[in-house]
Amino acid sequence: MATSGVVSVDWSSNNRVVKSKYEFAVKPSDEEVVVDSDDSEYSIPTIDISLLTSPDLHQRSKILHDLHKACQEWGFFQLINHGISETVMKKMMEACEGFFNMSEEEKKEFQGSRDVLDPINWGTNFNCNTVGKKFLIWRQFLKLYVHPQFNSPYKPLGFSEVAEEYCKRTREICGVLMRAMSETLGLEPNCLEKATNWDEGCDVLASNYYPTCPDPDQVLGLPPHTDPGLMNLLVQNDVGGLQILHKSGKWVQWKAMPNTIIVDLGDQMQILTNDLYKSVTHRAVVNNKSTRISIVSAHGPAVNAKVVPIPELLEALGQAPAYPGIPYNEYLQLQRTSHSFLKSTLDIIRLES
Repeated sequence: MATSGVVSVDWSSNNRVVKSKYEFAVKPSDEEVVVDSDDSEYSIPTIDISLLTSPDLHQRSKILHDLHKACQEWGFFQLINHGISETVMKKMMEACEGFFNMSEEEKKEFQGSRDVLDPINWGTNFNCNTVGKKFLIWRQFLKLYVHPQFNSPYKPLGFSEVAEEYCKRTREICGVLMRAMSETLGLEPNCLEKATNWDEGCDVLASNYYPTCPDPDQVLGLPPHTDPGLMNLLVQNDVGGLQILHKSGKWVQWKAMPNTIIVDLGDQMQILTNDLYKSVTHRAVVNNKSTRISIVSAHGPAVNAKVVPIPELLEALGQAPAYPGIPYNEYLQLQRTSHSFLKSTLDIIRLES
């Protein structure tokens, strides 16, 4: 990453301008290599989730093998045949767009505090000061805690109903994946759910709004990061921007197939599996032509759950635990600290071997 400047943006204006004075903003470097996911060498794995419940044992065995490989090698995969209709996905996208199209005054009603567990939080152009640098984030966001208690803004009209239905469906999908991943690890199907107190799991619905940027090379939609929870389910409009850091060191630009959901594993999954399954660095970039909207269903352990590497897995692999137990709410707070924005939170808590 190269360093550049601080940008002052008036989000209430339709004429957003990136000013020319820059100090310490982080942006992509010209030396970085970006490749497309339609390149066969960097093709993101595709998982047909309907086969995970197939009565055909051969089909099911093969898809479990593919899922295991995707979790080990990529930490990302895209889902097809997930059961959420295009109509439901379109309504959720339109509901989020409707929220972001409200006036600044209307949205400010839902502006949260600095508490990472605020049930409803709208924010904009978040600059994270860290070790003398500033990350310019070119986005607005809406973040809602939706499980075990559902929270939602009361406007725009119909948003809450659409969001609640969408969250119900994505949680069902995540449950299927959790049980399948348990099996791919040679564990009982409910092992991951028990280890994370899944029934009280902390679920977040987050939407990111990345407007067109007059100088996209000077900013990021989101800087490189990993996600703190178990797994995220992401959909977007027809504008790309998600880039995944491949093990080769190249950034892979995801080109979504219609009606697909991309899944990325989070830090808690890497802790549970003692580094067997990967939480992979990714980022969002912006452009000067089209607005991008993404919707993320983030699924985590119960807020107070102390996640540790699964003992049965450690025994089977003959390994010592790589991580100590840390309550999920404390992990979330740790990730918000300045030093963890530059260094992986997993590396911060990792036990010395």
